Amino acid sequence: MTQAEIFQAIQSDGLLAASLWINIALAGLSILLFVYMGRNVEDPRAQLIFVATLMVPLVSISSYTGLVSGLTVSFLEMPAGHTLAGQEVLTPWGRYLTWALSTPMILIALGLLAGSNATKLFTAVTADIGMCVTGLAAALTTSSYLLRWVWYGISCAFFVVVLYILLAEWAQDAEVAGTAEIFNTLKILTVVLWLGYPIVWALGAEGFAVLDIAITSWAYSGMDIVAKYLFAFLLLRWVASNERTVADMASGLGSASRGGAAPADD
Repeated sequence: MTQAEIFQAIQSDGLLAASLWINIALAGLSILLFVYMGRNVEDPRAQLIFVATLMVPLVSISSYTGLVSGLTVSFLEMPAGHTLAGQEVLTPWGRYLTWALSTPMILIALGLLAGSNATKLFTAVTADIGMCVTGLAAALTTSSYLLRWVWYGISCAFFVVVLYILLAEWAQDAEVAGTAEIFNTLKILTVVLWLGYPIVWALGAEGFAVLDIAITSWAYSGMDIVAKYLFAFLLLRWVASNERTVADMASGLGSASRGGAAPADD
């Protein structure tokens, strides 16, 4: 199908189209709101958290425009063994580009908030990108139904690394940094919602095809709205109100020890 035909196919499904257009509108409003919220922030670390968080709706509005226009959507024939084997299924693979670019920004903001060191931050971000890229591979593999699930398993393995850093490493770092209360709130919000994505993939048209494409799209869009825009609002509101706490954190990434004492100079 041509891009124009894909665009018409999306627009002809009101439920599917609405799931994309609403995200574009909310991303645009979020950008304006977050810029306004950060207008008086002066601390460099707080500013970096704001910039990383602001990138989330900026990536989303670009990505969802690509989806709604048909630019990052394809019709792929499902392999033998799939519930819809032999049928061409609308596959919005552009979502994986969104996640590969936006979720690392979420992790960078959380890592900065927790006072993490560069090693943990790098590990979390690279594992997250690996999770998104292998998820894309699972969605685009049409040669073998089994290999789709192999890619899915690899993606989930990367996800386990991200979960460990969020739940174990950064939770302890946040205690030392003095940001545990807000970090734990955002951590729970992130973990609960991010666990929903692989579940929706498995139940959606790309997996067992229990849910149709429009319902799957709404599930993804709904989780994006909460995991990105609501998450960002809660984080930035706290940072703007507690800039002094952020500024008083040890300079650099993770230079404070878990015991709370600053490392001695060499």
